[in-house]
Amino acid sequence: MSRAKIDIKKGLGKGLHSTWKLGRIIFPITTLIVILRHTPVIDQLSQLLAPFTRLFGLPGEAAIAFVLGNLQLYAGIGSILAMDLTMKEVFILAVMLSFSHNLILESAFLKEIRVSIWLVVTVRLGMAMLFGMLVNLLYPDGGEEAAYTVVEPAMNQDAWGSIVLEAVGAGLGAVLQLAMIVIPLMVVIQAIYDLSLLDFFTRWMKPLLQPLGISQRGAIVIGSGMIFGLIYGASVIIQEAKEQNFSKRELTLLILYLAICHASLKIR
Repeated sequence: MSRAKIDIKKGLGKGLHSTWKLGRIIFPITTLIVILRHTPVIDQLSQLLAPFTRLFGLPGEAAIAFVLGNLQLYAGIGSILAMDLTMKEVFILAVMLSFSHNLILESAFLKEIRVSIWLVVTVRLGMAMLFGMLVNLLYPDGGEEAAYTVVEPAMNQDAWGSIVLEAVGAGLGAVLQLAMIVIPLMVVIQAIYDLSLLDFFTRWMKPLLQPLGISQRGAIVIGSGMIFGLIYGASVIIQEAKEQNFSKRELTLLILYLAICHASLKIR
């Protein structure tokens, strides 16, 4: 009984430590992104990207959704709801943003495990552009105007004091949400180790990992990333990278796989 309590404390300790490490990244980035949404910076970036949108069969205004989505996914979705786009154009944007979104936030933690941020960002953007062009070329339908059941309210144009309060609140909310997921997750993972369930889990994941050149040790990382996404799975990735002593090649392969295939089974 006492051993179980110690194990739970160990899991809680790992969860709190991970929340602190990731919270220091998430809070300032989330706060900054919310502030940027109230400045001309987003429109200026969108204007720079607008000439490239026709490569994907998208109108110039779609660049705004792509830029916002790569800063914060739900901001990109909100901007799509405010645009007059066809079903095909919405589909193309959805496919592109499924590969490339939240780039700043989801890449910041890579410094903790010494994986190249530029490599991961390049792969994600490359996959987004490749599949955006493929969908545009291969998907002949969807010319009708998209209809939505919800409407995103216009961005708040209040004074800077209100904007800063909104941004700080969003940052604190993001950290709180992180803690609510990461702390129980680390306790569960600790229990998996303590109850010797890891062998069963890694055997189940082996057929998926072998073609990717990843050993069975990467099962926990892949599993958590596919279920919880890169942000919430980052705590597991950092912890496992520390405990499992992955080679740089193996860790890079793990991250590249999750970069284009994370949150596939996301639990909220």
